[in-house]
Amino acid sequence: MSKNLEIIALNRIAEALERISPPPPPAPNFKKCDAFVWASSPPGLEPVAKVNRVELSLLQGVDGSRDTLLENTRRFANAIPANNALLWGARGMGKSSLVKAVHRTVSEETKGLLKIVEIHREDIESLPALMAQVRKNQKYRFIIFCDDLSFDADDTSYKSLKAALDGGLEGRPSNAIFYATSNRRHLLPRDMIENERSTAINPSEAVQEKVSLSDRFGLWLGFHHCSQDEFFAMVDGYAKHHKLKIKTDALHAAAIEWSVTRGARSGRVAWQFIQELAGRLGQRLE
Repeated sequence: MSKNLEIIALNRIAEALERISPPPPPAPNFKKCDAFVWASSPPGLEPVAKVNRVELSLLQGVDGSRDTLLENTRRFANAIPANNALLWGARGMGKSSLVKAVHRTVSEETKGLLKIVEIHREDIESLPALMAQVRKNQKYRFIIFCDDLSFDADDTSYKSLKAALDGGLEGRPSNAIFYATSNRRHLLPRDMIENERSTAINPSEAVQEKVSLSDRFGLWLGFHHCSQDEFFAMVDGYAKHHKLKIKTDALHAAAIEWSVTRGARSGRVAWQFIQELAGRLGQRLE
């Protein structure tokens, strides 16, 4: 009798746990949405109704990187061999904007067959689970995108990324490619690399273990601080696109003053200036 009571009690506990546990996320609707964010717990793809991005034509000063990434993405979308890409370098120069703009361009060309999935840096360890889900949807092609990717001391999650990029026994899914942006070329701070070299029993092996992560990316696209002419081109492009009512000389003078107060020239600074200028002019940005 006591055994039956135990079984009943265990069944009740199990039913209670099922009631309080969160329901599994709904299956993603790839027909209606082109962009998703990966949620690691519970694992699933959350649709993004409106992606925060700019037109590809508005990205100035990155022509070489733009053309290379666009061509690589087009090849991938058409099931032609393509490489994982690491966009690294100066802050605010349009690395993440370029990835999102290229996706939009190629997605439109392929009539929605190319999807983009953003995975947050802190969820990198769940990347194999994301790859497994992508593998199940062979009808579509997926850009797995991680913005501002880097690793610090005592962070071992980079091993999950290495394994996912190499693919292990199964190999990387044929319908997935990995794009990442970072301020660091090797995804690790220089002092961390130097510390590994100075404290390890075998310095060369310790450094190579971590630095080799960036070798998993076939494309390295560098972004550097822009010149004043490139900064003006960015400002001019935004002003024309949003039909701001200001003469070129006045626009450039105000842009110089703004960049001096910020201590930098970049695509981000140019956009922040345009928002400020539109506010002064009392105009809305489309």
